[in-house]
Amino acid sequence: MRSGHRLGRRFGWLRAAYGTSALGTWMAFGAFPLIAIEVLDAGPAQVAALFSVGAAVGAAVAVPLGPWVEFRRKRPVLITTDLVRCVALLTIPAAFALGALTFFQLMLVAIVVAAADITFRAASGAYLKTLLPAEDLLVANARLESTAWTTTIAGPPLGGAAIALLGPVAAVAADAVSHLLSALGIRATGSGHEPPPERRDAARRKAGGLLDGWRYILADPTLRPQFFHTALFNGLVMAASPLLAVLMLGRLGFAPWQYSLAFAVPAIGGLLGSRLAPPLVTRFGQHRVLVAAGALRAVCPVGLAFVGPGAGGLLLVMGVELALIFCCGVFNPVSATYRLQRTATDRLARTLSAWAVTTKATTALLTALWGVLGSLLGPRTAIGLAGVIVLATPLLLPRHAAAPPSEQGPAPSGA
Repeated sequence: MRSGHRLGRRFGWLRAAYGTSALGTWMAFGAFPLIAIEVLDAGPAQVAALFSVGAAVGAAVAVPLGPWVEFRRKRPVLITTDLVRCVALLTIPAAFALGALTFFQLMLVAIVVAAADITFRAASGAYLKTLLPAEDLLVANARLESTAWTTTIAGPPLGGAAIALLGPVAAVAADAVSHLLSALGIRATGSGHEPPPERRDAARRKAGGLLDGWRYILADPTLRPQFFHTALFNGLVMAASPLLAVLMLGRLGFAPWQYSLAFAVPAIGGLLGSRLAPPLVTRFGQHRVLVAAGALRAVCPVGLAFVGPGAGGLLLVMGVELALIFCCGVFNPVSATYRLQRTATDRLARTLSAWAVTTKATTALLTALWGVLGSLLGPRTAIGLAGVIVLATPLLLPRHAAAPPSEQGPAPSGA
C-alpha cells in the first residue's frame, strides 16, 4: 500500500469537496429531530417517521436514477445532486422565517435529500475510479474516511454552538451552503479526464435497470453476505439513533451541545481507525481485517441502552461511540474496497445504487418499526433490543476470502 504518496490535484479537490459537504452535514447533525421536537412539538413516533419515511421514499425515488447514472458522465451528476440538496435544505430556513414551516415540509426535504444522497454515492464511486489507478483506491478510501471522521470531530461542536446561539434552523442553512461549496469543488476537478460513458441502446437500458445491480450482488458468493450484513447493521444502528436523541434530549435532559459533544469526541476513533486500515490490510490481509472489525463493532451498540443522566451518562455514550467508531473507521474503507473488487466496471453505478437503496430502505423500515417499539416499550428498551440483534450481524460477513474478478481492481464506494 503506497499510503504516503500524493494522489494528485483532482483527488485533492474531490477530497476537499467531500470534506466540506461532510462538515456541513455534521454541523446539522441532530438539527432535524431538534426542529421536529422543539419547533414543531413532535413526539417519538413522529421523529422516527421523519427518518424512516424520508429514507424509504427517497430510496424509492432513487431506484430509476441508478441505471440513468450508469450512462451519464459522473461529474455533472455529482454537481447536480449537490445543488439539489442545497436548494432543498434552504427551503427550511426560508419557511421558518416566514412562519410557514411544517412537519410535512421537513419530511419532504428528507425525501429529496435521501434520493440525492443515493444518486451521489452511485456516481461518486464510478467517478473516483476514473481519477486513480486501482492500486491507489484503498488508500484513497482510507483518506476519505479519515476526512469524514475529521469533519465529525469538528462539525457537531460547531453545529451545537450554532444551534445554541441561532437555533437548529441555522445549522440546516450551513449544511445547504456546504453542498454548494462541494459542487464548486467538484467542478474544479476539471472535465477533460473523465472518459465518455458506455453507450447502450434504449431497449437494453430498459431491460436491465437497477435489477441488474441486485442480481449482480445476490449472484456473488462474497458480495451477498456482506450486502445483508451491511444493510442489517446500518439499519439497526440508525434505527436506534432517533430514540437515543429522544432519550438524551428529552427524558435525560442533556443540552444540545452535550448531545453533539457525545458524538464529536468519539470521532477521534474513526480518524485513528481509518489511518490504520491500509497497514492492517498489508499485515493481516483484507478478509481478516474485514471480519475482525465487523465483529468488534457489533459488540458496541448494546451499551447505549445503559445511558443515564449527568456526566456519567455522557461519558458512557462517548466510550461506547469511541469503540464503535474506531471499528467502523477500520471497517468502512476495507469494506468499500472489498465490495468493489467484485463489481464489474460496467455495473458499478447500478450495483452501488442497488446497495444504497437497499440500505436506505432497510434503515427506513427498521427505524419505523423501532419508532413504534420506542413508543410501546420506551426508548431505552428499544435501543437495547436493537443492540442485542446487532450482536448477530457478524454471522453475515463473508466466511472466506475470494479473489476479485480478473478484470477488476479495487474501487471506492464514494460514501
